Amino acid sequence: MSNNQASRREFLRRAAILSGSVGPAALPFAMNMATMNAAHAQSTTGYKALVCLFLYGGNDSANMVLPTDTTSWNTYSTVRATAPDPIALRAEGTAPDGTAAAASPAALGGVLRLTPNFTAFPVNNSRTFALHPSMPEMRSLFDAGRVAVIANAGPLITPLTKDEYRANSAAKPRPAKLFSHNDQQSTWQALGPEGVRTGWGGRFGDLLAGSNANTVFTSISVGGNAVFMAGDTVFQYQVGNGGAVAIGNITGTLYGSAAAATSYRNIITANNTPNSVAHLLAREQTNMTKRSIDAQVAFQGAFTASTVAAPSQYVQPSTRTNQNNGLAQQLQTVARIIGARSSLQAGRQVFFVSMGGFDTHDNQNRGQADLMARLSHAINYFDGVMNTMGMGNNVTLFTASDFGRTFTSNGDGTDHGWGAHHFVHGGAVNGKEIYGRFPQVGLNQPDEVGSGSFLPGVSVDQIGGTLGKWFGVSGSNLNMVFPNLRNFQADLGFMKPA
Repeated sequence: MSNNQASRREFLRRAAILSGSVGPAALPFAMNMATMNAAHAQSTTGYKALVCLFLYGGNDSANMVLPTDTTSWNTYSTVRATAPDPIALRAEGTAPDGTAAAASPAALGGVLRLTPNFTAFPVNNSRTFALHPSMPEMRSLFDAGRVAVIANAGPLITPLTKDEYRANSAAKPRPAKLFSHNDQQSTWQALGPEGVRTGWGGRFGDLLAGSNANTVFTSISVGGNAVFMAGDTVFQYQVGNGGAVAIGNITGTLYGSAAAATSYRNIITANNTPNSVAHLLAREQTNMTKRSIDAQVAFQGAFTASTVAAPSQYVQPSTRTNQNNGLAQQLQTVARIIGARSSLQAGRQVFFVSMGGFDTHDNQNRGQADLMARLSHAINYFDGVMNTMGMGNNVTLFTASDFGRTFTSNGDGTDHGWGAHHFVHGGAVNGKEIYGRFPQVGLNQPDEVGSGSFLPGVSVDQIGGTLGKWFGVSGSNLNMVFPNLRNFQADLGFMKPA
């Protein structure tokens, strides 16, 4: 490798690092420039996409997917009845009380029964289950076999028992910095606490960028900067609901003048002859800026030509009014990009969308009812759009979050936990199933490690390994992406054969 090549690669890497410190206004530009350096490692055929839906703040999944067998329900109803604002939902079949406070458990009515096949993990078949009452669309998708539940998942290095967790020995280590928002967001997305620089979605992109004639559009975030999307050679290309994020003042007017904007563009691209710039770093910046502009033009043209039906509004449980759903709008953007896959010359793409507001230490009844309603409405919208496009079997969406929350209530909400339940959605999913042993709820249970935090039975590595296999990542490369995967059952079986 020549010194110029080495310097170029190091400059690109440092540009990606710099993007984390230059502030949100400069971030898309910096990251979109860094995307230009991409590797071709593994080739595949056809088109597939993975969509990571991250629930920022730590979702209280114990109120999202619930065991309703008599023992579990009695424990749940008792532990979550803490005053002054009990968060225990009502039993299946309970009619909504129109006179109750909006979004309260009484106003929502009973939980929605699930009817799993129980073939994947028959250990769960002695129990019954339900969803939060704000999620009727998710129940329909589950019943149709297009959604599966992954029970009690979270970061793990090796399988742990409760005694091993408490011993905290070198032979059976815990993940670092449990119960910390930033660190556990990073661990879910990148398998290590805050400071890790590449995520497993980005590493998938590194390995499969060879499936894309234009590798710039391998890893695309609609939900902001996320380490999940960063690879070693493929970096996230950030977009908004309107399409590509442009460099500020590079088009339109500058100081009220179109001529000034054109002059500015010519200056930063060296009059479109970037190789004439003498200084190496200046030349590299000019080269990258021009490629970023070219990528923006290519993306925006393809994106504008791709149209899909807009999402309907959803009913906000607290106000009982129809409102726009920002998550559904993000998924509409993903759908439009997938619709432009031929123009973008893409065979494999990884997407990131997100929702915030899940840190429900207080006011959980109102907050979570709305969050669950938006989540259910948005995934159902995306399902319909993908099916209409004929891509229902080619696109898989999965949820992730910082952590689950405590089974115990603080009287108005819940606190930081560990294991949590998640959804996987798409036509390639072996749906209508619960994967992983569902924990016994309550205190002093085998999976409970304090205040109702559950020790995960399924690792993030297993979720990623199962998705990666379907996506086209080879077994040896999966072990490279997930170094701890060899400690677990590598394929949970929730995806149909590729």
